Amino acid sequence: MPAAIKGTITVGGQEITITNPEKLLWPDCGITKRIYLEKLAALSPYLLRYCRDRLLTVIRYPHGISGMSFYQKNAPDPLPAFVQTAVHENINYIKLQGLPELIWLGNLAALEFHPSLHYVGSDLPCEWMIDLDPSREVEPRIMEATAIVGTVLTSLGLSSVPKTSGATGVQIIVPIETGVTFDGLRKIGHFVGRYVTEKHPDLFTLERLKKNRGDKIYFDYLQHYSGKTLAAPYTPRARPLATVSTPLLWKEVQQNVSPTDFHLLNIEERLQRMGDLLEKVPPQPVKQLIAKLP
Repeated sequence: MPAAIKGTITVGGQEITITNPEKLLWPDCGITKRIYLEKLAALSPYLLRYCRDRLLTVIRYPHGISGMSFYQKNAPDPLPAFVQTAVHENINYIKLQGLPELIWLGNLAALEFHPSLHYVGSDLPCEWMIDLDPSREVEPRIMEATAIVGTVLTSLGLSSVPKTSGATGVQIIVPIETGVTFDGLRKIGHFVGRYVTEKHPDLFTLERLKKNRGDKIYFDYLQHYSGKTLAAPYTPRARPLATVSTPLLWKEVQQNVSPTDFHLLNIEERLQRMGDLLEKVPPQPVKQLIAKLP
């Protein structure tokens, strides 16, 4: 992408108008819209993999992260001809299929990408995600909690990949075979969640209401359901340090890495060095485990 973006650029054969390229989106990091679009282009082979053919919700920050923001589910009007949409429950969602759509959304200051947990036209989950949600803004035990859940999954014969949410939490992703249902994943999620909360009652909670959690980490097995979203792997986040939701090695979890270690200014080098950690884990025998539960 050119160093200076003015007017219209061509991406994947599509002409896209770029406005205010020098507008600061992450002021503390010096990240302008131009830099952001360059980083999105670098992230695109990874981010698109987990957004394509899903219903997309974005969070837009027209004046950067320090300004007002809004969730956008319904596609804006008018739409470029190359942008596909899909209607679900009376909402006309954008389908993020390629780099042109990604750059177009980036120009609209869409700073976060939250895809559905199922493909368009399907009611089956794409993967299993456990969301570990801290009750405190800074939670020094989040990697300890992640490691505990990872150990439990391993004991069940499941390989998994932890990823930072890009905010304060961590999601643990288990690739699944086709045919697993959301209800089945809720069943096994409740099983694992109940186990870790009983074993570590000072660390985990299944309490949905934040005001009743104290300082405990919420083991959220309910967010993973049809119609809900979680931050996509490799999505940027509208946080002061321009963090990116980043898959981790389990040894990094053991080393107590911080979610703030992974951001727009260093993620490209990491991906060039490590590739997509999620892609390396095959579908796991979740269905068989669910069948064994009472």
